[in-house]
Amino acid sequence: MRRILAGFCLAAFTLTLAAQSAAGPTAKAKLAAPQAQPAPPQVVKDLPVRKVVLYKNGVGYFEHAGTVSGNQRVAIDFTSPQLNDVLQSLTVLDEGGGRIAGVNYNSTTPLAEQLKTLSLGMSDDPTSTELFQALRGQRVEVLGAPGGPITGRLLSIESRAEKSGTGDNTVDKFYLSVVATSGAARVIELTPALSVRPLDANLQGQLDRYLELLSSTHSTGLRHLTLDALGQGQRELRVSYISEVPVWKSTYRMVFPRVPNGNAIVQGWAVVDNTVGADWDNVQLSLVAGAPQSFIQPLSQPLYTRRPEIPISTEAQLTPQTHEAAEFKQDMGAANNAQLDRTELAAKLFAPTAGLTQYESMGTARKADRSHGAPATATAANTGVAGSVFGNGYGAGSGGNVAGGLYQRSERDALYHVSDAIQAGDVSTNAFDDFFEYALTQPVTIHKNESAMVPILQQELPAEHVTLWSEREPTPLRAVWLENKSKLTLDSGSFSIFESGEFAGEGLLDPIHPGEKRLLSYAADQAVRVKVADRDNRRTLHHVQVAKGVVVETHMDVVSVTYSAVNHGEADRMVLLEHPRRDNGWSLDEGLKADETAPDLYRFKLPVASHSTAKLEVRERGPEHTRVDLTAGQDQTFYLLDLVKRVPDALDKLKPVIDAQTALADLDRRINESKKTEETAAADETRDRDNLTALKGNDAAKRFVDELNRAEDLLQATRKQTADLEQQKKAAVDKLNELIAGISFDWDVKAK
Repeated sequence: MRRILAGFCLAAFTLTLAAQSAAGPTAKAKLAAPQAQPAPPQVVKDLPVRKVVLYKNGVGYFEHAGTVSGNQRVAIDFTSPQLNDVLQSLTVLDEGGGRIAGVNYNSTTPLAEQLKTLSLGMSDDPTSTELFQALRGQRVEVLGAPGGPITGRLLSIESRAEKSGTGDNTVDKFYLSVVATSGAARVIELTPALSVRPLDANLQGQLDRYLELLSSTHSTGLRHLTLDALGQGQRELRVSYISEVPVWKSTYRMVFPRVPNGNAIVQGWAVVDNTVGADWDNVQLSLVAGAPQSFIQPLSQPLYTRRPEIPISTEAQLTPQTHEAAEFKQDMGAANNAQLDRTELAAKLFAPTAGLTQYESMGTARKADRSHGAPATATAANTGVAGSVFGNGYGAGSGGNVAGGLYQRSERDALYHVSDAIQAGDVSTNAFDDFFEYALTQPVTIHKNESAMVPILQQELPAEHVTLWSEREPTPLRAVWLENKSKLTLDSGSFSIFESGEFAGEGLLDPIHPGEKRLLSYAADQAVRVKVADRDNRRTLHHVQVAKGVVVETHMDVVSVTYSAVNHGEADRMVLLEHPRRDNGWSLDEGLKADETAPDLYRFKLPVASHSTAKLEVRERGPEHTRVDLTAGQDQTFYLLDLVKRVPDALDKLKPVIDAQTALADLDRRINESKKTEETAAADETRDRDNLTALKGNDAAKRFVDELNRAEDLLQATRKQTADLEQQKKAAVDKLNELIAGISFDWDVKAK
């Protein structure tokens, strides 16, 4: 039936072609008349990188720009690790009214899926046993076997455990079973001298293809992305995306002149690495210390979902039967529908500098598009780099060492010109933003797989040498107290100190915002010794308040700590002492002021002359609170008696409570005594009853009857006494609670 249907379809298709031929040229023209199609894109054109913005979270924003004419195909090369980020954030703008017809790139199928196309059935990490298992049944030639070469079919491979030496140790040896062309079966040990070659050319090709696929996994290569730009005339094409890049690093140099003037020349450098697939030729480079949220999705990797496998029914056929008809039509062939699970991939369009990409000329003011809430533009201070502090000039070159100023963009509405950054005293008021950017005004060239250091700051800043000491870190440290009077936020990084033309130490700094002052330690000061010479603590009761059963005592504590610093060096020292800061109402004593206050500590300056000792006393005062809850369940008589000794004015208010607690304590004592008597009477009653039972019918039993009666009378009387005392205690507790709740007392030492 299928052959008849296929022949009918083929005949119908042949008749249709014959009818079209008989209709003549006119009919052919009507059938073949195509719709208007745009001209195919022209040859591929590279689109160079024009702007690079690097972020501290390991991503970079890249912008390619160039002119296209008519219909043109544009190419951009990426590394394979870049492609996922590119597909997730790619944005293409044809600014001349054109459009993008499509974006294509060379894809790669996962190795496991490619291996499925081969008939060998081997995994991506095969063993020799797995290889010979794949060759079972194939015609092979075995060389190096005893008795000469063997040609035949490989039957199997097996392992045998055989003894090694004289002990019980065993080793595994492998043997091949080959059925020769003559029909004889040979078992050959698999040794390093043995070689097996497949004789089937198709099988040999499969092995070669398998090895090629394994080799392809070690080749990263480039991914070629092409865009079809369709339009008319010359137009500007901009392509932007983000990509994973190495984190750029900040490093600083602080050079003190031989004659101290209270300032240091601060140089800032950024270390930039170009590991992407394209050169950065004359790009506009910006370095951002912010960290926008970013993530990776494997969009470039073909994904395969798991489909359920439905077994084919192989049930035995039964003899035909007839059955009684039902009242409704029964569905005898219900289909099994398998619904495939699909994963929805959410791609996030992320352009880190959206709204910041349209500027005027690079050397003048830049406009910030605020359509997406983008930061405004600010300038940096005094960054026109004319030469290094060591007398070496910055030569513009491909390494990114460029001469010229830079500006800093911040989240304020001010707009500065680059030339304004050179003027002295121009300090930004934007002090504590978390987003700042170093944008070089001169183009930078960094070729792929190259790194460069680019200047981001050179300015004279106030810097004071101090010896820093804290009780938590008892080793005195040489430090620089640096004040950032530039318009730049100094990003976190390393720094090196140079004094009198020589290296003095290095350290790390956290971000320093404009107008902020920060301590930077760089070496140990071995000439200074600091210790706590004396401590004193006095406590005075200042206030007592009793309300709703709660007693709150407020004491005023005065704490004194005396620091002693010894300078064994030849030069005078300015020691900066760090003293822990208390909160909750504590303050420094009158006449004492810290040179700097941090959230958790005070900093005090202590000048120490050469070969001398200096001391500083730090006095603090503050309140300490003690809370006591008065309850009937706890005897607090001794605490209340001590309180009225310290505050006699409280005696009238607290005496009823003291008396009630004393009475309650006496009731507890009497109840305990009654219970002990009750326990003794119960024990006597039990003993007399046991004796009476043992002497039943004996003349001596009469005496135990009298004793048993007396014990029972005492037990009953004691139980009644205990119950009465419990009732009295309950009433005493209620009375005490009432007295506690009714106390209201407020006493202050000043009012006395």
